[in-house]
Amino acid sequence: MTPYSIVDGPAGAPVVVLANSLGTTVDMWEPQLPALTEHFRVVRFDTRGHGRSPVPPGPYTIGDLGGDVLALLDELGVARAHFCGLSLGGMVGMWLAAYAPERIDRLVLCCTSARPGAPESWAHRAATVRAEGTGAIADLVVSRWLTPAYAAGEPELVARLRGMLAATPAQGYAACCGVIEGLDLTAALPRICAPTLVLHGADDPAFPPAHGADIAAAVPGARLTLVRDAAHLANVEQVDVVTALIVDHLGGTDE
Repeated sequence: MTPYSIVDGPAGAPVVVLANSLGTTVDMWEPQLPALTEHFRVVRFDTRGHGRSPVPPGPYTIGDLGGDVLALLDELGVARAHFCGLSLGGMVGMWLAAYAPERIDRLVLCCTSARPGAPESWAHRAATVRAEGTGAIADLVVSRWLTPAYAAGEPELVARLRGMLAATPAQGYAACCGVIEGLDLTAALPRICAPTLVLHGADDPAFPPAHGADIAAAVPGARLTLVRDAAHLANVEQVDVVTALIVDHLGGTDE
């Protein structure tokens, strides 16, 4: 399946693919676009079951999600690209870097986990969404995306994020919960040869920083950076810090 995508930035520049988190769309990367498009051809896509991408029947696997990215790269004629993913998007990035290493140049993994754990929690969330829709979990989930102090000062942003999540198709969201429910990529991490930056919100309640530390310890040569005063959507809460780290790792004008 080829997902819905948007391409920005100069033709001929190095390509970076941005992958969204569970319950978000291409719009979650808007804060990074101005800086990234100065240096890169930026490809954003909606994960299957999200946004404007198709919602094929579940269950889905991490290989399905990774295969969608490979299909997109093939459609765009891109042999090799940088990849930056947050949460579920980072899980896809780990799978790609381990199982399709020839397609991934440099890798940024944000606020993600190789082994999320708590399978019963993901199964319960999927069941709730199937029965009541994504709106039923929106307040709880969005409360984990930003630190409370930051969220209190940004009511319009919180409302926008809640709307994004609530608009996610229930079946697509639930099927992606199923991907996370039993995921364990720990054995694949030592296979990753792409230069890897692991970014993690220091106050992330969804995947505490130990998840990022475990990834960085297992991926050869990986570097871990904790982002202060940031929860799960660190790229939204600490735009300048996260964007600068991404651009620096991917090479910026040195590419």
